[in-house]
Amino acid sequence: MIRNLTELDYHFPPELIALTHRSVTPEEFEELCVKYDELRLELTSTGELIVMPPTGAETGRQNADLTYQLMAWTKKDATGVCFDSHTGFTLPNGAIREPDGAWIRREKWDSLTKQQRQRFGPWCPDFVVELSSPTDRVSELRNKMVEYMENGASLGWLIDPLKRRVYIYEPDQEVVILDNPETVSAHPLLPGFTLNLTAIW
Repeated sequence: MIRNLTELDYHFPPELIALTHRSVTPEEFEELCVKYDELRLELTSTGELIVMPPTGAETGRQNADLTYQLMAWTKKDATGVCFDSHTGFTLPNGAIREPDGAWIRREKWDSLTKQQRQRFGPWCPDFVVELSSPTDRVSELRNKMVEYMENGASLGWLIDPLKRRVYIYEPDQEVVILDNPETVSAHPLLPGFTLNLTAIW
């Protein structure tokens, strides 16, 4: 699947276009990520390749602020490790996803060898954030959030800047929707971490 080709007028390599019509193996996917590192690539649990062009400037700015706030809290708290939007994680169902922000407990990171740390994270993050861009389909992002919950995430946020809305996901819980909040808290999973949304809106 190639996303947003018409809207952004981005030229995708013919090789990637061809691969969206057949299943891709995890090994092939890893090679593609190295070859086309300017693109965001994901792999579904059924082997479908998802190709996303670089984000627009405003989405990049919003994502940078999100990562900055999460990193600042992580360094102070020291109980886990956070990751930016170019980090791939292999979920238990076989999908390889790149959330816009992620955090895992320290013991998971410490259990990996140096070699393993150079590859995709071999688990679903404990906390994930997806930031919707103007060309994203929110319905697809909602499905991703459900997938994260079903594969081990304890908390997930889907942030929609266009509508100034935050969807909060937890396993086996109804989705909580916040309209135009100034902040959103990750307590108790990330005690003390409150995302300031005024800079993102």
